[in-house]
Amino acid sequence: MSSLISEIPASTHLEALRHFSQRLAFETDCSDVYHSQQSGNIDYVLVDVRSSEAFAKAHVPGAINIPTRTITSERMAEYAQDTLFVVYCAGPHCNGVHRAAVRLASLGYSVKEMIGGVTGWLDEGLSLNGENNSSPTDGVSCAC
Repeated sequence: MSSLISEIPASTHLEALRHFSQRLAFETDCSDVYHSQQSGNIDYVLVDVRSSEAFAKAHVPGAINIPTRTITSERMAEYAQDTLFVVYCAGPHCNGVHRAAVRLASLGYSVKEMIGGVTGWLDEGLSLNGENNSSPTDGVSCAC
């Protein structure tokens, strides 16, 4: 009798290699961003895609704020086409980060999602910057 795990056969090792390699091409995590910042090896632009109000309340250190709805060719013209953007939103319950990634990619930019967003950052035990980083989402919509 198969377990629920093996009831559906696992992929081949080559399929697994392709799948997980592709995921890493689209995603990074909070820990990698933090360690990159600590080492000074920052070859990307970290972008909080939530509303300006949510960003002011609390955000990941080193991030800039470009709300998803404001990602346009005019707004992004200040960045070279080879800029790598790492985008994040409130957390895994929000798809604003995906809309932002689609907008950036459609403008020809490379983009990765910082999985977990603000929620993931806090789950890692890392601190936020802003007016009220102890409760970064109380009463504030990400409005992405």
